[in-house]
Amino acid sequence: MAKHGKKYLAAAKQVDAHKLYEPKEAIELLKKIDYANFDATVEVAYNLNLDTKQADQQIRGAMVLPNGTGKTQRVVVFADGDQAKQAEAAGADFVGADDLVDRVSDGWLDFDVAVATPKMMAKVGRLGRILGPKGLMPNPKTGTVTMDVQKAVENIKAGQVAYRADAQGLIHAPLGKLSFETDKLLENFAAFNSMVLKARPATVKGQFVKTVNLTSTFGPGVKVSFD
Repeated sequence: MAKHGKKYLAAAKQVDAHKLYEPKEAIELLKKIDYANFDATVEVAYNLNLDTKQADQQIRGAMVLPNGTGKTQRVVVFADGDQAKQAEAAGADFVGADDLVDRVSDGWLDFDVAVATPKMMAKVGRLGRILGPKGLMPNPKTGTVTMDVQKAVENIKAGQVAYRADAQGLIHAPLGKLSFETDKLLENFAAFNSMVLKARPATVKGQFVKTVNLTSTFGPGVKVSFD
């Protein structure tokens, strides 16, 4: 079991582990007990009743949070021709075709999100062993394999978050920075929560959401109510 420091333990004492906090109350508590010496990220974690071995119970996608994430994402776009020009105009940090594929193949990974046109995926697919383990492989389900690279880049820069249920049925996502106003974090949570509830597979029986926790980068989790 991991050992926690004095600051974490002091913060944890202020959280009632048996209580389901209202989202606004939970966010205010996270702000109160934060002890990081930087602007911590607020994250949400869902424990869902899913059998991800079933194809129809896999949840994956992306959405733009109403108030963004507070983080500037570095975006690369694998494209050529008009799509490359559109990506550059939209503010992509790096745009290229074969040259960009070669650069990544040589080990360059100085970016947060990768976007590709369907045409380029035949070449980008060869980078799977490099991009896959880092969670950087473009995917149609997250809107990162598309002909409309301009919209993809704009969405990512505006605060888009990608989400995916892991093998245990857990979904983790950032909701913004702790310095955000409480109402803005609350709006981001409400939007993400609505998305998760709407993503419930028709084949799931019984309770879909087991637990929801809000936490900051180093802080203890706070269980929240949801509906």
